[in-house]
Amino acid sequence: MDTRIQFRVDEETKRLAQLMAESQGRTLSDACRELTEELAEQQRKVMIHDQWLTEQVNEAFSKLESGLSEFVIHEDASLDMEARKMKIRNEAKK
Repeated sequence: MDTRIQFRVDEETKRLAQLMAESQGRTLSDACRELTEELAEQQRKVMIHDQWLTEQVNEAFSKLESGLSEFVIHEDASLDMEARKMKIRNEAKK
């Protein structure tokens, strides 16, 4: 089911927006619809990422509570991260 979105802008803003939309071969309504669809898609991506992140955090806490966590000292973690970055940089140069 389609729904209608209404909002108010001043006449000059509407006129200029219509001119721009027409110069692109579309209507102002089309442009507004496309923007709304793009915003919805961005929100979908945010929600998917948030769900993934929540799952990762919950998994980490489950590992911690079950005693399966493995802790690494800061210096070792920093060295490991630098090695990973260097590997990625070297692969990107190829």
